[in-house]
Amino acid sequence: MSFLTEFKKFAVRGNVMDMAVGVIIGGAFGKIVSSLVNDIVMPLIGIVTGRIDVSSLALTIPASKADGTPVIVKYGIFLQTTLDFIIMVFCIFVMVKMINKLKKEAPKAPPAPSKEEILLTEIRDLLKDNMKKN
Repeated sequence: MSFLTEFKKFAVRGNVMDMAVGVIIGGAFGKIVSSLVNDIVMPLIGIVTGRIDVSSLALTIPASKADGTPVIVKYGIFLQTTLDFIIMVFCIFVMVKMINKLKKEAPKAPPAPSKEEILLTEIRDLLKDNMKKN
């Protein structure tokens, strides 16, 4: 089988296509969550905390040398990104939970009786018939 034929067979399989669609939707969903956090949640947190822009929070560590530049630790952006992550994980958890509810399998039929059970049932029925005749 040639390389191109093998690649084509691989690329059009259902799993690869499903994964590609998932990555595209996931990227778009990530943008939605980022917008939710940046444009709705963080301004509300800013109102509660006295109009503080959480993303601009930083800790400045002075330089150790007189002519050195200070070190800036931007923990506000880290907090905002962490909130993005938590909301994203929560949404994925809820979606997986809903999908699992939709996928609930129908109850399985009881297994068919074994050959021994069938034979014993026939013997039982024959004995009942003989007892009724006598």
